[in-house]
Amino acid sequence: MTRLITAPLAFVGDEWIADAAIAVDGDTIVAAGPASAIAVDHDGAEVWTDRAIVPGGVNGHGHTFQALIRGFGDDLRFADWMGRLVHPTAAGLDRDAIALAARYDFAEMLRMGITTAVEFFYLHDGGNDNALAIIEAAREVGLRAVLARCMFDADPGPPRYRESPALFEKNFRDLRTAVAGDPLIDIHPAPHSVLGAGPVMLELGAALGAEFDVPVHVHLADSQGEVDTSITRFGVTPIGRMAALGVLDERTLAVHAVRVDNGDLALLAEHGSTVVHNPSANAFLGGGIAPVRRMLDRGIPVCLGTDAGGANSRQSLFEEMRMAALLAKALDRDGTALTATDALRMGTSAGGRALRLPVGLIAPGYRADLVGLDLTAPSLRPRRTATQNVVYSMLPEAVERVVVGGRTVVRDGRLLTVDVQEIGAKVDALTAAWTPLSGTHPTDTVLS
Repeated sequence: MTRLITAPLAFVGDEWIADAAIAVDGDTIVAAGPASAIAVDHDGAEVWTDRAIVPGGVNGHGHTFQALIRGFGDDLRFADWMGRLVHPTAAGLDRDAIALAARYDFAEMLRMGITTAVEFFYLHDGGNDNALAIIEAAREVGLRAVLARCMFDADPGPPRYRESPALFEKNFRDLRTAVAGDPLIDIHPAPHSVLGAGPVMLELGAALGAEFDVPVHVHLADSQGEVDTSITRFGVTPIGRMAALGVLDERTLAVHAVRVDNGDLALLAEHGSTVVHNPSANAFLGGGIAPVRRMLDRGIPVCLGTDAGGANSRQSLFEEMRMAALLAKALDRDGTALTATDALRMGTSAGGRALRLPVGLIAPGYRADLVGLDLTAPSLRPRRTATQNVVYSMLPEAVERVVVGGRTVVRDGRLLTVDVQEIGAKVDALTAAWTPLSGTHPTDTVLS
């Protein structure tokens, strides 16, 4: 039976429609536009009074286990944060803790209007048990998830991350088979970086991406240390290294890309690669500001990611939209450098295109992933400036309802699928004996 949703305002396709209607059949949008045209063909309606409907946020990058270290390593240099906090924490988490962190992180994302999230996951222990724990958590919470299964064979490197190319390929294929047919789960290859993955691993990632026609996720140019090390080892930047190996192409999702020069941008544009911009995390860890306006001017697609809770402290694509626009303006010293509409697209439809999934857009044939915003919230007034308010002024309490694949998972600002307070209490208990870090100490790690 078709579900008809009406609202005073909706961002349909690429424009705001007043007195809008969205028709949903199962998990798919079958019609969207003015209610006067759509409602004629459908009986009854579910009225979202005083609500604006926008596409669900598409989070292009994250690491759920790092949500557990929120606040434990703030105000550190990147290398110290990674070497003294992330790697040691990763070494000590069992499957139950990994699953708890995923439930915790995904629950926050849904509450903040994220309906699709990429989990760049690397705690393999030689198999898929931990990855399946992440997938089970996504199903339980009700979020659409892409598990970007990390490829890491650097030696030395954290043992839990490492696999040979042959073992990775077996596990990757097994994991795709295990989730085949699940409409909410997809599996993508994810070489860690040009420092964490050797040439055979990088080439395998590109080959698997081509075989399954899925994106290939890779951290690229996220710190000056990574760039300097790449130049020392290989004679080229990380993006140059990808191009030299023949693995930079239209499926490449270049995560971060903050430390890039004109040569790097030329390569990304030439090969049709996409940048996953994580503005808050890059600022939080002192990585830098991606030159987004220059990327867009060269025709490089850009989407958004929150990165990890411990590298950002907030899991909201609306926050990333705001940060992306403000940092672009500040970097270019130009208030027109990135508009609210640009930012809204980057957090929704651009993410769907990057992941090659029918999400991030309210249009026929796309998944019914919808977010209802409370137009009576003070931060969304005056109503005549909808896009600007959604990006620049909206506060979290305005996110009132969330639908994933036609299923309502948040109503009245409350998650319906899991007990958030119970999850939070378990997180508190798990981390009660952990000690926050302060100060900085030199380390030589540059892995992200």
